[in-house]
Amino acid sequence: MTERSILITGCSSGIGRDAAHGLRAQGWRVFATARQATDVDRLRDDGFDAVRMDYADSESLRAGLDQVLATTGGTLDALFNNGAFAIPGPTEDITRDAMRAQFEANFLGPHELTNMVIPVMRAQGAGRIVNCSSVLGLVAAPWRGAYVASKFAMEGLSDTLRLEMAGTGIYVILIEPGPIATDFRKNAIRAFEAWVDWENSAREEQYRANLLDTLYKRGDAGKPQRFELGPEAVTRALIRALDAPRPRPRYFVTVPTWGAAVMRRVLPARILDRITRSA
Repeated sequence: MTERSILITGCSSGIGRDAAHGLRAQGWRVFATARQATDVDRLRDDGFDAVRMDYADSESLRAGLDQVLATTGGTLDALFNNGAFAIPGPTEDITRDAMRAQFEANFLGPHELTNMVIPVMRAQGAGRIVNCSSVLGLVAAPWRGAYVASKFAMEGLSDTLRLEMAGTGIYVILIEPGPIATDFRKNAIRAFEAWVDWENSAREEQYRANLLDTLYKRGDAGKPQRFELGPEAVTRALIRALDAPRPRPRYFVTVPTWGAAVMRRVLPARILDRITRSA
């Protein structure tokens, strides 16, 4: 049986790193990417075909994909668009530049890389494009507007691309994680400190009263969030999406994601708003 190949972004830690190890254990040839050269070196030390890719840097995407295709002889069986980060804060405090940075990493970069990969898959008559979305791609939540907007965009793009790729042999799939134990919160704190001028916000008192505690203290001391799972739960869903003869459009991971999908379908907007405001 021919070894299958997959390109996975955002493998420096968390979901991407676990997926890289999990898929390799399943017999896939994994091309693992990271933004930082030190993380790429670490992935190589772990035995991966590792390349540098940064969703905010088009040249790195093209150069990285060229490197992958040179290794495989011009083929690629699957792409897992996983890399993403969040800029937390009230939407009114998210500047245009901050929103642009959020979309470069979470939406525009994955879109560009996907468009680079489609001709490869079209030529071979088959392929799987798996996009990592979020429970916050299904329902909104306060103080997460930039991230929510980017994931809602990813949902719409993936749904459209799935329709457009019908009959080509290329399947487009969404994975929808809820709370997963990763460094996501640490990265969000760095983004918050870089982009949000909370001390000059109209909501300064609200930040001091509860928003800062929510960001910095929630989940402290290694305590998992309610219903939180490890990144291996996402890897299991990814494997199902890649192995299924006819994959589902969406794979939900964690109880909150299943709940969000049901609530969005059956609840009036005002009741859903009441629930998500208090979450």
